Amino acid sequence: MAQGQFLTGIAAGRLAADQYAENFSDLHEPFSGHEARVEADRCYFCYDAPCMTACPTAIDIPMFIRQIATDNPVGSAKTIFDQNILGGMCARVCPTETLCEEACVREAAEGKPVQIGRLQRYATDVAIAEGVQFYERAAPTGKRIAVVGAGPAGLACAHRLAMHGHEVTIFDAREKAGGLNEYGIAAYKSTQDFAQAEVDYVTAIGGITIETGKALGRDISIGQLSEDFDAVFLGMGLGGVNALRSEGETAASNAVDYIAELRQARDLSALPIGRRVVVIGGGMTAVDMAVQAKLLGAEEVTICYRRGKEYMNASLYEQDLAAAAGVAIRHWLSPKAVLTADGKVTGIELEYTRLENGVLAGTGESLTLPADQVFKAIGQTFLAAALNGSGAAIEMEGGRIRVDGEGRTSMPGVWAGGDCVADAREDLTVAAVAAGRDAAESINRALMGGANG
Repeated sequence: MAQGQFLTGIAAGRLAADQYAENFSDLHEPFSGHEARVEADRCYFCYDAPCMTACPTAIDIPMFIRQIATDNPVGSAKTIFDQNILGGMCARVCPTETLCEEACVREAAEGKPVQIGRLQRYATDVAIAEGVQFYERAAPTGKRIAVVGAGPAGLACAHRLAMHGHEVTIFDAREKAGGLNEYGIAAYKSTQDFAQAEVDYVTAIGGITIETGKALGRDISIGQLSEDFDAVFLGMGLGGVNALRSEGETAASNAVDYIAELRQARDLSALPIGRRVVVIGGGMTAVDMAVQAKLLGAEEVTICYRRGKEYMNASLYEQDLAAAAGVAIRHWLSPKAVLTADGKVTGIELEYTRLENGVLAGTGESLTLPADQVFKAIGQTFLAAALNGSGAAIEMEGGRIRVDGEGRTSMPGVWAGGDCVADAREDLTVAAVAAGRDAAESINRALMGGANG
């Protein structure tokens, strides 16, 4: 099929075959050893370490950077993994520009922070590539814990529990483990099947069994898990998608599902994409969807967000990334109707918005954008039906699971963490890792007779 044959509508193969590999290669090339040491030498090794304070997993950043500077990347990786066993993926997807790097003293002084994320990737990649395992399981305790969800929170929880000598079984609804890291990350941020390589690395400690294709409320229940195991950790993330609440919404595509399909595709040229694409939303998923639409060959891609630039959940860095990829971002626009003809999307009608006394309101003025494809990326919701339909009721707060400071739910013997809990920090991968790790410590204390049990 000749390049450029498909000019209108939704079509696959918009680009030359070799263009896909180039477009979806690493967003940032990994550091070489020399480059990493040069960058590490820029660190001031601050005694109060504002970068460390900004890290949800409290990695000792000055220490791991100093270890890189002294040509000890394996030791650096251990410093990282001590706090964040999924440090390799977090190095790729963490919004470091709003966390550790924003807090970097060099950012304040020069507007050019130490590239902490890329240094973290360098160290963890060395350790994973060499298969270096830093942790051994403690003597078996005879305790068995069920973990629901094989995403960042579940994997971090399982690894820490295995370290303490417990047996862990992870149940996940999908065919592959990894959760958001496997199915929800932009393909150019995590390449070469790294998500599965990291799952293998994490589970290599032993004592962890993963059962895929097991969904809570369908194949397993909290009640049964509580009977069969000594403790349960819920880390299943978010499964629902917010509605546009607009006319013709059924004609819009779900960005989360499309990204998952893209992540699993072995032939990107087979993925259909529109010539003119509109993405509704202002967060990371909206940016990931829009950028990848451009990389797949869409000619015009527009993000429409109902508020102003300063309100977008996507960081300024991610917004700039989208703009650099050729994505247009339009603000103060709310969807009114997805337009169709003969069952195909032809455009979207939007209404201009403004703030009135702090409340978002429509202005009555409308705009129509032509489009072959409209994606909704306006946030995800937690599907609570599977919880309270399978065992004792678990208290909710704001549509998610309510937990205490140790991750304990209202149901005895059941903990939760990650995006599914009410106090999840901006649905960040690194925050989910911290929640899973800390819940594991609480579970261990409870099972082994600790004061907080």
